[in-house]
Amino acid sequence: MQELRMLGAGAAKGLVTALQPVFRAEAGVDVHADFGAVGAMKDRLLAGEPCDLIILTAALVDDLRVHLHVVAESVAAIGRVGTGIAVRAGDALPTLADGAALRRALLAATAIFVPDPQRATAGIHFVDVLRRLGVRADVEPRLRAYPNGATAMRVLAAEGGPGMIGCTQVSEILYTPGVTLAGTLPGQFALSTVYSVAVCTRARAPELAGRFAQWLAGPRSAALRAQGGFEA
Repeated sequence: MQELRMLGAGAAKGLVTALQPVFRAEAGVDVHADFGAVGAMKDRLLAGEPCDLIILTAALVDDLRVHLHVVAESVAAIGRVGTGIAVRAGDALPTLADGAALRRALLAATAIFVPDPQRATAGIHFVDVLRRLGVRADVEPRLRAYPNGATAMRVLAAEGGPGMIGCTQVSEILYTPGVTLAGTLPGQFALSTVYSVAVCTRARAPELAGRFAQWLAGPRSAALRAQGGFEA
């Protein structure tokens, strides 16, 4: 069976995982995908790791296009994903109506699970939100950072409890059993990120990679994208 290698943002894990068995059955191709913080995935590609297609934020994919690391004609937007707050399933949902409510929720949290605050889209943004709310010093001792949002949510689901919350991309929250989406970051603190897929210029199987990219971004997966937190 032929194989494709993919590097992807954690926000796309649920979508790719849902499509992998269907693509394997219909196209006879196994898709081996690794997911993580977008900065880390980009660095792995640039370091020469074998990769047929990549999913990152649209801005990072465009940078790769400019520097000829991905095929320009293959770039396609998958959708827009909001950044949300999660709690363990069954726990009380915090109020997130506005900045003041978000501030209260963060100050009340006994622990806050987040993706990499230096390389993950949601992690970088969340630290900036803490700064803008004036609570970074107060909550920093309670931050629990993980390499990506999916890992942060899994740990929240397994080890969290009353009063513990998490923040990452909505698609990672919806994909993780055991956590519940409380809502997106409100108002001026919101972050909505467009993700794109592209075939790498060093792809070993560019035609197959292009087919899977079309599945990810095209009408065939539109319902899956909507269910998984991707907005058109």
